[in-house]
Amino acid sequence: MPDVTDIAPDFTLPRDGGGEVTLSDLRGGTVVLFFYPRDDTPGCTKESIGFSEQLQAFADVGAQVFGISRDSVAKHDKFVAKHSLTTPLLSDEGSSVCEDYGVWVEKNMYGRKSMGIERSTFVIGSDGKIAHAWRKVKVPGHVDEVLEAVRAL
Repeated sequence: MPDVTDIAPDFTLPRDGGGEVTLSDLRGGTVVLFFYPRDDTPGCTKESIGFSEQLQAFADVGAQVFGISRDSVAKHDKFVAKHSLTTPLLSDEGSSVCEDYGVWVEKNMYGRKSMGIERSTFVIGSDGKIAHAWRKVKVPGHVDEVLEAVRAL
């Protein structure tokens, strides 16, 4: 499980709307990765809309933002269209990137254990190292907190 000052695990993932994103291609700029459990659920929708609303503010400080879940590109495309999202969404259907970042964890809901994505956000500096990491994220106020951390880099 990578932590602050570790080199961020590299990946290439398909994105909504077509094409792929390779993390190492983005070196030299700041990257925000937010991992979320599932498209079109209340918390995930609120978080994705929040990042979309602040996307220009992140761009103004030289940061690119990407959401990652295990949903398919087709599901991402529907989610983006339904909520007019502007944040690129990456599909990690095999959960290998989720595992590399330590966010694929056992969850316990109402006494039932299952594997799922723990809502987490990572800020990766221009050097490719993790500058900030939030795990077990609570959505209210989170986007603003991440933006402030990016501005302070």
